[in-house]
Amino acid sequence: MSLIVSMAAFALVASITPGPVNIVALSCGAQFGFRAGQRHVLGATLGFVLLLVLMGLGLHEVLTLWPVMTRVVQLAGVAFLLFMAWKLATDDGRLNAGQAARAPSMLYGALMQWLNPKAWLACVAGMGAFVADGEARLVWQFAAVYLVICYLSVGCWVYAGTFLQGYLSNPAGMRLFNRLMALLLALSAIYLVLP
Repeated sequence: MSLIVSMAAFALVASITPGPVNIVALSCGAQFGFRAGQRHVLGATLGFVLLLVLMGLGLHEVLTLWPVMTRVVQLAGVAFLLFMAWKLATDDGRLNAGQAARAPSMLYGALMQWLNPKAWLACVAGMGAFVADGEARLVWQFAAVYLVICYLSVGCWVYAGTFLQGYLSNPAGMRLFNRLMALLLALSAIYLVLP
């Protein structure tokens, strides 16, 4: 039982701490509400768990053989995060202007995890700590624990974002919030490439 508790503690720390996926979840909750944010939460959770399972079943060995692939994934992820930060920073803050804005999709949430260097690091570290020998039963056990904890953790960020909706009902407030989120995304991207 202590192994499951350790897995859960690791999953909680890795999932609930601020990072790109959680910043987008907060922003999604603030802009679109809790219900609409669930697509992002589910996509991010399933995307992460798939990455975790693949890492546990041997992807980490491929990355060890070709370390340049790790750097390519990291740089692609950082570029994606900086692009998202730029989109947020240049948003005019108007709600319901022209086209109706849409909450991030399930696919977007999953793609974010696959391009998120923090997710890759968490998968490698988690599998190294709990499933170093690649035993399939432990991989699936860790994935099941992570599924629940990741969903609840990212969901907490969407829920927290819903409390900001009242403050963001005007364009000036939304612009300020978007620029703050853009700054946090950019800083997290830069942090991920620092040695």
